[in-house]
Amino acid sequence: MIERVEILGVKVDAVTMTQAVERVEELICAGEPSMVATANAEMLLNATHDAELKRILNAADLVVPDGAGTVWAARHLGKQMPERVAGFDLVQELMKVAPARAWKFFLFGAAPGIADKAKLKAEELYHGIEIVGTRNGYFKPADEPEIISQIKSSRADILLVALGVPKQEKWLFKYKDELQIPVSIGVGGTFDVMAGVVKRAPLWMQKARLEWLFRAMLQPSRAGRLLALPKFVWKVHNQKS
Repeated sequence: MIERVEILGVKVDAVTMTQAVERVEELICAGEPSMVATANAEMLLNATHDAELKRILNAADLVVPDGAGTVWAARHLGKQMPERVAGFDLVQELMKVAPARAWKFFLFGAAPGIADKAKLKAEELYHGIEIVGTRNGYFKPADEPEIISQIKSSRADILLVALGVPKQEKWLFKYKDELQIPVSIGVGGTFDVMAGVVKRAPLWMQKARLEWLFRAMLQPSRAGRLLALPKFVWKVHNQKS
């Protein structure tokens, strides 16, 4: 039984990468529409003032600790959190085992052309992978019925959605049952990294829990979002006391 750790009102699964992949496999085998969320510090902080997001995260079938801040928070609260399960890495692990399990993917989101480039990269890295559809994330409400029809008719096993937080989580929750895809995951900037548009932090910075600093250096426009980190630490400390 996987323990769930409550961090700022959101229950996060204390899983390893291996356990997360196994859980996704269970959900695919079950065949019912399910949702996986990747909870980093920014998402957890957003959920403290976005009741809808908090409700969606707590209704998700799997919430992985995406980010050093989430792991730190759990441990600061005296709970076990074995390791960080980054959303990008989870997607790569799922793609790696997908050919042997005949899992099919649909990639939805990011700027025009990015999902297509991510598809090509996946096909280069994971021989035999089936990506049965792509669609960029630029759309109007009037386009949604067509998008839903396209995704549903693809009969994918895993839907990866890159619309940014919280839009991707809210969109998935709204249409999950209509889409009838066994596993849907909000993946943020994963397609951008796979497409080579955005670089990921060097491994040493990831291990040193400095990926947030690398992103700020690479994208100065994100610097303001870093102010969320001390606020997150303060709120977690208050939860403990």
